[in-house]
Amino acid sequence: MLKFIIPLLLFIVIAVFLALGLNLKPSEIPSPFINKPAPKFSAPKLDTPEQRLTPADLKGKVWLFNVWASWCVSCRAEHPILNQLAQQQAVVIVGLNYKDDPNEAQKWLDTLGNPYNVSIMDQDGRIGIDYGVYGVPESFIIDKKGLIRYKHTGPVSAEDVQKVFLPLIVKLQAEI
Repeated sequence: MLKFIIPLLLFIVIAVFLALGLNLKPSEIPSPFINKPAPKFSAPKLDTPEQRLTPADLKGKVWLFNVWASWCVSCRAEHPILNQLAQQQAVVIVGLNYKDDPNEAQKWLDTLGNPYNVSIMDQDGRIGIDYGVYGVPESFIIDKKGLIRYKHTGPVSAEDVQKVFLPLIVKLQAEI
């Protein structure tokens, strides 16, 4: 009798763990960076590599930091949503072109539209590592003081923009 109960109990335990795993949302991976200063960087701009951007250049502004690449299929899926958000001019959108060929990245933006106020290059992935990037796309909302206030893993959807991004951006814009 015991040789039938033990496998049944093991099956039930495994089934419970699998059921719990199916309810996890990868876009809600907790970040240790929330409410902490955004990591510093100095990176060349994609369209003008002789110029650099740092987070200090964005102090006093709420900004969306979107990690993307031309080789990323999910980035292509979220791109129209970012273009729509850019048209609303609700937030400064900074792109982090991650481990990509600059020429391919620029062609991609020329073809699909450019939602970014500025896009910077991270060819070796160091900036992504500093931000704890798991993969592309990922997005961060950073407040006027330079604190990371939200992290979104995976492609941004229209629902994410309406229910999470815009309400948080409006709240952060109102802060002094």
